[in-house]
Amino acid sequence: MRARTIVTVAMLLLPTLSCAQDVGDAQRGEEYARTHCAYCHGWKRGDTSSPIAKAPTFEAVANTRGMTGTALIVWFRSPHPTMPSLVIAPSDQIDLVAYILSLHGAQLN
Repeated sequence: MRARTIVTVAMLLLPTLSCAQDVGDAQRGEEYARTHCAYCHGWKRGDTSSPIAKAPTFEAVANTRGMTGTALIVWFRSPHPTMPSLVIAPSDQIDLVAYILSLHGAQLN
């Protein structure tokens, strides 16, 4: 019985611990966005448009209903005909997600 309890608690905590490791650094993500994404996207808080009109601003992405870190990671790892092939290192993905999600709730103009 005690072993079952320990296993159950471990199973409940494992996803939480895994998520805690995937938090990312929003400041590094902002730098990544500035140097790699700014050619196409409005990447700064307050940007109301992007250099490429069809590319959403990161603030708009962050404020998309239901947007999550998982959704962004899936997006980064999926091919899209309107975007170049993305090859973003996993650590950079996590940082970029942290940055984009930090823009959630910013006032859209």
